[in-house]
Amino acid sequence: MELNGNESVGSAAKAFAIEGEFAGASPYGSGHINDSYRAVFRCNGSQSQYMLQRINHHIFKSPARLMENIERVTAHLAAQVSGLADRDRRVLQLIPTRAGSVLHIDANSNYWRAYVFIDQASTYNSVESPQQAFQAAKAFGEFQRMLADLPAPRLHDTIPGFHHTPTRFAALEQAIAADAAGRAAAAQPEIEFALTRKPLAAVLINAGLPERVTHNDTKINNVLLDDATGEGTCVIDLDTVMPGLAAYDFGDMVRTATCPAPEDEQDLSRVRMEFPLFEALARGYLSTAAGFLTPEEKESLAVAGKLITFEIGIRFLTDYLNGDTYFKTHRQGHNLERTRAQFKLLESIEQQEPRIRALLRSLN
Repeated sequence: MELNGNESVGSAAKAFAIEGEFAGASPYGSGHINDSYRAVFRCNGSQSQYMLQRINHHIFKSPARLMENIERVTAHLAAQVSGLADRDRRVLQLIPTRAGSVLHIDANSNYWRAYVFIDQASTYNSVESPQQAFQAAKAFGEFQRMLADLPAPRLHDTIPGFHHTPTRFAALEQAIAADAAGRAAAAQPEIEFALTRKPLAAVLINAGLPERVTHNDTKINNVLLDDATGEGTCVIDLDTVMPGLAAYDFGDMVRTATCPAPEDEQDLSRVRMEFPLFEALARGYLSTAAGFLTPEEKESLAVAGKLITFEIGIRFLTDYLNGDTYFKTHRQGHNLERTRAQFKLLESIEQQEPRIRALLRSLN
């Protein structure tokens, strides 16, 4: 297997307490933040696989605190599934370094971690069926349920204020006023769309909902689905697991799993929330999460999708107005295209809100 021209991958792999001889590594997955590799070790004629990841310490500025969160979360989840026959496939398993840590710092001050590789399960970058949406949502609901009794202390905030939408809206207002890149005139319809929905920004923050342990990045590609059964096997990518509201995770599922078009779709006629996919998400999520959610939290699910869609839309718009300083762009006006797609999806969710509320009432 190729090392992708980066000998540091092999050096980092050897720093972990893995039995056998390192045989190579290759890039793995489609993540945009960390660098992931599937590493192979050979021992006594057989081989085993591990997931090796270089943590992006520019985004996650305290890798040690991040890893403290992941250690606590995975240990708690492992205890919850200890009686299952396939427990080793249900939770990510950290591999310690030979020095006894879970974090290796290489000569270039890069931070690395390693997990046991879970085979015979796959991730998908987009939802292919309502059943797939159901299984992913069921897994995320179970993830929240199992972490509902995580003992104190509170987890670290790996990205402070990540889903604090009023703060995101204030940043948009500042970007509009500054107009640093001279783009406000080109985005006037989008600016007006956002400003008329300002009250939406605080709808969950002001609802008095209990704080939970949440994943905060509930795209379908963050659940491993079993290759044979299609069941949600293991929730992965735990970097953003931190305190939050249960509705944040449900809302992000709605935003990312119910629309057949990508988030930067230019043909806005293709952008819509498909209700069968929403229904599958709601049924899957509540099949595992309903038992621990309060009545107020269940009610909050009705607005979760439009809030999170609004939030990412105003983040794209803010970045466009600031001159594309945060999100990677691939063409002129890319962030404005993203904004338009998110706002069109938000309109579709708003139009279907009576159906959303009726469905959720029937499930509760």
